[in-house]
Amino acid sequence: MSTPVPTTDQPAFTDKPAKRGTPPWLREPLLHFAVLGALLFAADHVLNASADTVNTIVVGAEVDEEARAVFKAARGEEPTAEQLAALRQLWLDNEVLYREGLALGVDQGDSAIRERVIFKALNVVETTVQLPAFDEKTLRDWFESRRDKYDEPARYDFQEAVLTGENTEAAVRSFVAELNRSSSGDAQAGLRVFTGRPHANLVQSYGEEFAKILEDLPPGEWHALKTREGWRAMRLDAITPARPASFEAMRGVVQQDWIDATMAAERTAAVRNLAKKYKIRFVSEAQP
Repeated sequence: MSTPVPTTDQPAFTDKPAKRGTPPWLREPLLHFAVLGALLFAADHVLNASADTVNTIVVGAEVDEEARAVFKAARGEEPTAEQLAALRQLWLDNEVLYREGLALGVDQGDSAIRERVIFKALNVVETTVQLPAFDEKTLRDWFESRRDKYDEPARYDFQEAVLTGENTEAAVRSFVAELNRSSSGDAQAGLRVFTGRPHANLVQSYGEEFAKILEDLPPGEWHALKTREGWRAMRLDAITPARPASFEAMRGVVQQDWIDATMAAERTAAVRNLAKKYKIRFVSEAQP
């Protein structure tokens, strides 16, 4: 019998908590129009070539098909209905910007490069957008409503003793009992040590149920826990309590975040207002 040997064979983790609400890849769509317009829907203008007039935008089944294909290639899964609707709206916003860019003549020298036309049109739109007035209360309210972003979350230090070979519930429970009986473990086991992992990281790596159980474990004792990938021998070592952020200490960051988000919303509203001049037709599988 010997003590488990620490290894560097750790699963891929990220300490960045998962954002709630709008997914990160669509949180500020207008900032990504030029890039996504090219990468995701490079041939989209062909779809509208047969539209009744230049003031009609046809959102056909081809848009959904290409959106699904690109999304699956990037993320390994089919988009949900909500994600597909967001991608469809992104395509529509891009098409509006492209049409406006052509109307403004910003395609000079770039007529074959769709993303540049979109980018130039967006620059024109930005000249009409102004940052609303704000005061200390505006920033404080923003800060308080987004404390999950600014507060320091509780963090967890834990270990996993990896049992080589059979990892059934019975085998892992027997292994855990041996680990708790003495300081020695199984010669076939490796030890993975994780420090400072927030709750969101535990959920992402092991699942919600596992995270809740681990957080409630008494520190310093091995337990057999079921994860999405099977049974594991785990030990909670320590918990660093959550720390609320101070508005005064983070005021500069909060102000810049508010400005960025507000300007993104204003740009989005400006593009959606431009879309009102077009007749939008959804056909086949695409839905408004």
